[in-house]
Amino acid sequence: MGYIRTHLLEKFEFHSYGHALEILEAAFPGEWAELQDALERFTISLDELRAAGGNETAIPKKFDDVLYPLGWREIRITGDLVVNMYPRRSSQRGRFAQDPCERMVIEGYIDGHNIDFIKGRVAFDLEWNSKDQTFDRDLLAMRTYFDCGIIEVGVIVTRSQELNDVFREVTDRSGKPLMAKYGASTTWMGKLEYRLKSRRNGGCPILAVGIRQPCIEGY
Repeated sequence: MGYIRTHLLEKFEFHSYGHALEILEAAFPGEWAELQDALERFTISLDELRAAGGNETAIPKKFDDVLYPLGWREIRITGDLVVNMYPRRSSQRGRFAQDPCERMVIEGYIDGHNIDFIKGRVAFDLEWNSKDQTFDRDLLAMRTYFDCGIIEVGVIVTRSQELNDVFREVTDRSGKPLMAKYGASTTWMGKLEYRLKSRRNGGCPILAVGIRQPCIEGY
């Protein structure tokens, strides 16, 4: 873990797929430094844990406040696929005409994929408390951007498993444990890792970052 600032290992867990860490450090040191700065500043209060709203709470917006002033932007792409069919020259096997005999356009072949933050060729997303199927959308978006040559590496931040212990002990305003709100079918590291191990990210290198208990103030 020499590519990660040592004190960040106390607050987060890191899982690198496709040499994502090496790529960030060697090819995108500026973007990686900015992301580590954002992680250093990231904290969660108990009141923020108790707030309703899932992925639309104040927690995801903490990264907006840090990264947007640095030039990170949410990007949405769409695209059509143009297929050209070239006939073989009648007298030359393996040689094809320079002009297509037919052209077909598949509209919406890439349809509205978006990623929360992109700078340079680095993508960054936070999934705090959405349905776990959201990871499928995120990984499809990142592999699509990667296949189109828009990004070279992606970073996804989510909850670590150890936060479940916090949610069992901390109660909401009605006195019920927070675990009912942060259930097993929402976005957390266990739901992300098995998708990465089955390579749903395609060829896109991914750094998975898990938010650990020391990020919570006052616990």
